[in-house]
Amino acid sequence: MIPEIGHFAIALALITALIQSVVPLLGAARNKPGWMVLGDRAAFGQGALVALAFAALIYTHVTSDFSVANVVANSHSTKPLLYKISGVWGSHEGSMLLWALILALFGAAVAAFGQDLPPTLRARTLAVQAMIAVGFLSFIIATSNPFLRLDDPPLDGRDMNPMLQDPGLAFHPPFLYLGYVGFSIAFSFAVAALIEGRVDPAWARWVRPWTLAAWSFLTLGIALGAWWAYYTLGWGGWWFWDPVENASLMPWLAGTALLHSAIVVEKRDALKSWTLLLAILTFGLSIMGAFLVRSGVLSSVHAFAVDPARGVFILALLLIIVGGSLTLYAIHAPDLKPGGVFAPISREGALILNNLLLSSATATVFIGTLYPLFLDVLGAGKISVGAPFFNATFVPLMTPLIVLLAFGPMLAWKRGDGLGALSRLWFAAGLTGFSVVLAYLRYGDGQIMALVGVGLAAWCVFGSLAEFGDRIGFGRRSISDSLRRAKGLPRAAWGTTLAHLGVGVMIVGMTGSSAWVSERVALMKVGDVLDLAGYRVILKAIEPKQGPNFDAARGVFSVEVDGREVDVLLPEQRKFHLSGMPITHSAIRVTAFSDLYIALGEKTENTDAWTVRAYHHPLIPFLWSGCLTMVIGGLVSLTDRRFRIGAPQRARRKKMMNMTEDAAVTPKVASDDMPEFNKVLQRRR
Repeated sequence: MIPEIGHFAIALALITALIQSVVPLLGAARNKPGWMVLGDRAAFGQGALVALAFAALIYTHVTSDFSVANVVANSHSTKPLLYKISGVWGSHEGSMLLWALILALFGAAVAAFGQDLPPTLRARTLAVQAMIAVGFLSFIIATSNPFLRLDDPPLDGRDMNPMLQDPGLAFHPPFLYLGYVGFSIAFSFAVAALIEGRVDPAWARWVRPWTLAAWSFLTLGIALGAWWAYYTLGWGGWWFWDPVENASLMPWLAGTALLHSAIVVEKRDALKSWTLLLAILTFGLSIMGAFLVRSGVLSSVHAFAVDPARGVFILALLLIIVGGSLTLYAIHAPDLKPGGVFAPISREGALILNNLLLSSATATVFIGTLYPLFLDVLGAGKISVGAPFFNATFVPLMTPLIVLLAFGPMLAWKRGDGLGALSRLWFAAGLTGFSVVLAYLRYGDGQIMALVGVGLAAWCVFGSLAEFGDRIGFGRRSISDSLRRAKGLPRAAWGTTLAHLGVGVMIVGMTGSSAWVSERVALMKVGDVLDLAGYRVILKAIEPKQGPNFDAARGVFSVEVDGREVDVLLPEQRKFHLSGMPITHSAIRVTAFSDLYIALGEKTENTDAWTVRAYHHPLIPFLWSGCLTMVIGGLVSLTDRRFRIGAPQRARRKKMMNMTEDAAVTPKVASDDMPEFNKVLQRRR
């Protein structure tokens, strides 16, 4: 009965989405308030119905209802509860239902928190959001129904891919989808603005928090995926330039550009057409990621399905959504009035250069990812594009971007003083040089590019701190005055500093773990010793271990430094009962500045020796802490009260000024406006 309720809820959600996609749009065109309000009600209803369907699917997995085909294919009665739940989105059908759920919930959030939006813009935004939902709900019903029943249900399921039975993979997809689907709101706002023919600073203010939320979720999702690949796959790395990894990186790069271009629209009423285009392309790249992992064109540990029919459906959906919106853009974008004028050396100019570099980097990843696929489809042969290509093309584009990250915020709006900005960064430049020297003395072995990476990271970190210090007058004012100014800064300023700081910290981890990694691969018997980067690793024992749905051989490794035991690491080689698939479960000794990483391989035939991989990753903890700092920066910015105001502050100030002028004729003021009115009067006096 529960699966039927879930199936029925999806069908009702599709009908609701169809109504939401038509009626509010007509209401906005004909200026019918009742029709426009229906969009809010439909958004709430659609969200509730898809949530009901998703809850029903979770129930079937938790209760091991093996009459449902999706549960049979992706679960097992002995699987731990966490993985029974994560098995919902570990399958293709369940992941698409999660996609539809997030899509509906974001639409409901716009209806709930967008009451300050102009009614026509809100109605059109919700209608466009519903059109996207119609496409994905139709896809679920037509090709990916998660509630299909089996006539002859088995006694137990076939279990989920053992590689996905890990805490990192339990939380990685939901955050990734929150990022992917979150960009749909920016897309819907962009299409609604094109229909209305108006993009102004108020529009940018409304778009920015949704884009910022999606960017923060996507950052966390990518970081969780890299962390999972690092400690689970046993190869000691965290990024492989896998096509599916690249599919998540592309919307992140485009979304970062969108965030910065929206600032120019808000502050200077410029870059309006470009910002609309970025909003369209960012969500288009998100859908492309869904296509890559579900079309069967890729063979990857990240891929969900190998059904070409599903891939064709998503490809058609991608062409309709992106092609239709770009057609609308081509028709209406030329009618948008250009914004304010500014000098090349200015904050706006720095943000434009930021966008050019990020867009070029996105194009580079796009070409490197899809070019081999195009050649394969055309029958022109198979080629592999890997790390050498991306390192040679992507890294040079990111280098000037990092330099700009510390310099750009120092420039004034409209017309900046480049030499003045550089003069305020002299202390950051000195600390950067000191950091490079320190890295050379500690790790230097002729790897010039590694030292360049450390220099860029230090410049980013110290430059961000210098910009924040300049904001609060640090060094020019008393400590108490600087602290008071820091407390009064908008939270978006704090968030920007944290995010930029996180980028620099992350680059430290990337550089150290890539350039100065030490690796040993050895066959070890009990009692054997392995020396690596000052550590003495001794294999003490190999113990059997019984898991809930797997058996494991667990290695007991004593880690010594200068003859003193400092840790005991317990890596495992697991074999799952049903599939018989061996999975490496590494063990990591984490310190403030490095990781000692040990992975236990398989036992060699006719011997008592085991394959052991040991890695020493200098500075890699900075990678994870940098990613977390970026996410915290995004979330702090989201709490800025200005994002809860429907129009920029200057528009509100103008309204208050008009109130003061009217007060000479009409002294009565509405009670709700009295606080703001009194403040304005006080300033005028």
